[in-house]
Amino acid sequence: MGAIYLVRHGQASFGAADYDQLSELGARQATLLGQWLAQTGQDISLLVTGSHRRHRQSCDACLAAWPQAAERAPQVLQDPGFDEFDHRQVLLRLMPEFADPAVLAAYLARQEHPARAFQKVFARAVARWVDGQHDGDYSEPWPLFKARCQAALAGLLEQAGKGQSVWVFTSGGPVSVICQQLLAIPDRQIFELNWALVNTGVTKLLHSPGRVSLSYMNSYAHLEGARDPGLVSYR
Repeated sequence: MGAIYLVRHGQASFGAADYDQLSELGARQATLLGQWLAQTGQDISLLVTGSHRRHRQSCDACLAAWPQAAERAPQVLQDPGFDEFDHRQVLLRLMPEFADPAVLAAYLARQEHPARAFQKVFARAVARWVDGQHDGDYSEPWPLFKARCQAALAGLLEQAGKGQSVWVFTSGGPVSVICQQLLAIPDRQIFELNWALVNTGVTKLLHSPGRVSLSYMNSYAHLEGARDPGLVSYR
């Protein structure tokens, strides 16, 4: 039986001019994951990343902290099928005025809890994207995003050898869609799962010919072991 580990990227740079890069915390999270790989004797037969920079940066920081990588560097492939949805487009279809960064900054400055306020707005934007009534507004409607993520997993299963350990550095959206497929979670509830996914959290799938099952989801023991609650982030 083979195993596929889906890793949500480390914390990205929310609020910066370029979101698609790890924050200092995100790099630390990925480093701790690499140290955990070494401590627990994990093996990696194949590494896959989405095409976002934060995916590859998370992968690189993890490998840099995993001594075995120097001895037997695993093959690293890139598959954009594991990319996140266009969160900016999804937000702006609900709140087009936020295309001006100054408007968004002013909105957040007026909030008592800016991060919480943004999350509420973004949750509404995602609900609009998922509800199926506005598919023409998006370059990648929700059904196409789901199909892309499911196809990425199917393609990976075809190339994953028996007994191999494959690690995939991706985003919360693809992880959620794959778990939705395995657990038959309704669309209306899937993002309740997504919001709970921790940066560098690990979801493990087991597979054999004709069968895929969920072993565990959203494990972040590598962060908990550091005994610093500040290492746990969700965005």
